[in-house]
Amino acid sequence: MGVGHFSAANAVCAALRKIDPGVRTTVVDSYKYAAPVVSRVVSDGYLQMVKTIPQMYRFIYHRAERATEVGPFRTWAHQFTAGNLRRLIERERPDLVVCTHAFPCGAMAEYKRMYADAPPVVGIVTDYAVHAFWIHDNVDGYVVAGDAVRDVMIARGVAAERVVACGIPVRGEFARGKESQERLRERLSLPLDRHIVLLMGGGLGIGPLARIMRGLDGVSAPIAAVVIAGRNKGMERRVLAAAEGVGYPVRALRFVDDVYDYMHAADVLVTKPGGLTAAEALVAEVPMLLSKPLPGQEERNARVLCDAGAAIRTKTLDELGPALEAVLKEGPARERMRAAARRLARPHAAREAAGLIARLVTLRKEVVA
Repeated sequence: MGVGHFSAANAVCAALRKIDPGVRTTVVDSYKYAAPVVSRVVSDGYLQMVKTIPQMYRFIYHRAERATEVGPFRTWAHQFTAGNLRRLIERERPDLVVCTHAFPCGAMAEYKRMYADAPPVVGIVTDYAVHAFWIHDNVDGYVVAGDAVRDVMIARGVAAERVVACGIPVRGEFARGKESQERLRERLSLPLDRHIVLLMGGGLGIGPLARIMRGLDGVSAPIAAVVIAGRNKGMERRVLAAAEGVGYPVRALRFVDDVYDYMHAADVLVTKPGGLTAAEALVAEVPMLLSKPLPGQEERNARVLCDAGAAIRTKTLDELGPALEAVLKEGPARERMRAAARRLARPHAAREAAGLIARLVTLRKEVVA
């Protein structure tokens, strides 16, 4: 559920290969592998809920933090998935398993209880807040976004030495390179005489991107928009239709591998605050306008980003245009947001997470020897 969890996994894989070019990594969607029917029901149900009745998802999200109310179902789901993962683990024989989503983290925690030969497990929390579903007493290590998340986990009983606050892993390309913004825009064939506004709805293309595009039509500052619709054909069609009716240039894209180039080329990113998108934007030092965060984790992410000064949240789509105009016209305001992003960014998170994983693998091999 969400492309960001795969992005974090792939960022760590790349960092591990830099430590040891001979390392073998495999990225698996554990629910699709072990419980495909459950995976489809849960993911489809989640998407429909956040689109149509987000208040219900908010209620479920917060209620699920009270473990006594969801304990039996969660235990059954984890045991069911863990049993089905047995064949995969026996075939791959991993030195360590890394989980970038709370559900497989719980399944692997249950796997360790069920099987004596289970490998160590590391959980990588991909938001700026942690849900109770992540927390298990037999997970060997956690990678979290920052000290505030680490403190919460320690307060909930996780041993301090098991939690490393090195940030959310992102690809190294999101760090700003030597190429100037002007040269980058020329390479991407973006206009040099307009502000570039990047609109994103996450890898799944969730969010009212077409409505946002129409809402920005009244902005007096000269803008051009790049809209990344993600892996959502319906969203791409709506974006293309909306582009015909607005008075500024629009480039509509589906899922792209070089999103870091578009972040570096942009003056402002308009997005919902998914954990990976936020982490990537912070490392890219692009100011964020947050619109329509999903209930639960994204609302918490928005709070952290706004409190730090790296983002501005608008409560309604009507507020988005004036907020964008103010940021574009206020050069110092943009620079303050960039400076706040630099303070919050963790560009080396993937490398530090890979270092933790490598140390745990070495320790395991020493114990086995």
